[in-house]
Amino acid sequence: MNIIISNEERALFSKNSAVYPKSVIRLNVWYHPVMQETFDANPDYILNTIDLDADEQTTSEALEQAHAYQISSAKDETPERWYANANLLARAPNLLCVSASGSGYDTVDVEACTEAGVLVLCQSGANAQSVAEHTIGLMISVSKRLCEADRYLRCERGFSREELMGREISGKTLGLVGIGHIGRRVAALAKAFGMRVIAYDPALDDATVAERNAKKVTMETLLAEADYVSLHCPRNDETLNLMDAVAFQAMKPGAAFITTARGGIHSEHALTEALQSGHLAGAGIDVWDVEPPALDNPLLAMQNVVATYHTAGVTHEARRNIACWAAEQIIHTLDGHVPPRLVNPQAWPKYAARYEALFGMRPKAIQ
Repeated sequence: MNIIISNEERALFSKNSAVYPKSVIRLNVWYHPVMQETFDANPDYILNTIDLDADEQTTSEALEQAHAYQISSAKDETPERWYANANLLARAPNLLCVSASGSGYDTVDVEACTEAGVLVLCQSGANAQSVAEHTIGLMISVSKRLCEADRYLRCERGFSREELMGREISGKTLGLVGIGHIGRRVAALAKAFGMRVIAYDPALDDATVAERNAKKVTMETLLAEADYVSLHCPRNDETLNLMDAVAFQAMKPGAAFITTARGGIHSEHALTEALQSGHLAGAGIDVWDVEPPALDNPLLAMQNVVATYHTAGVTHEARRNIACWAAEQIIHTLDGHVPPRLVNPQAWPKYAARYEALFGMRPKAIQ
């Protein structure tokens, strides 16, 4: 659906009226139909789907009218001209919130949004179960050498089963770097497999980590003791290149590295060297510096690497959650309430003033 309201039509609506249409734009990337259904059920809202390659006039009109912008979190699927940065914000005078489709918001300049009085929303937790299950799947695939066995069976004959001998994950130690929405679910699943779970998360105390089925440890202890190191932390200034050559060398010899977090938190070059040297036994990788990675990426040539294309959270259930949560949160926010998954609360004072100027009423204050 692509609806642009003319200036004449817009003039018919009072900004103080409850029926004043609130414009939400999104790009024509795949979204679960429940998003459209949710907005269709709310007559005060219009969801305007814009083509990725829309002409300048269509783009300008959509941005000028938009009160909310639903954006993909996938940086390599979103053209840079559609990133929620200062340039785009300058063209969207009525924009009040930017809603990222995942728990991350790599396509959003949070600082620029805060400066402009634009709220940044995310869908943290919507795909947590899917990502947690994928994490366990990568661990099992690496340990039981499932992908190797599949490739050999399709292409080779004359090999013995013992050449593909794997290991059980039961009784092993799993080290989680981050134990939030996803990490805590991974811990619960790992416990069911009989694993010992330790976690490094500087934002949480010992008791909270214990409640989440893990023992809190330092990063140094985690790397030294874990048979599997799995990343579940956000990508930010503190975590960029967290897993570098020094960190991989500090891991237990024969351990495996798993990540479903974000590309850039680990060094692909350092991981390649750790695997080539035999220091690490294998890796399960769902996120990359560039997505999809180049076909000549050396990690893709390694038999002991299980590679997926940022699909940990791409399930029917998770995509429905994201679409539903995003639509409901935008409506909740533009109806004058505090969003439950607000990334930049420091933007609230300027946002509230802009909201009042547009709709003639103050939103409810953050408590």
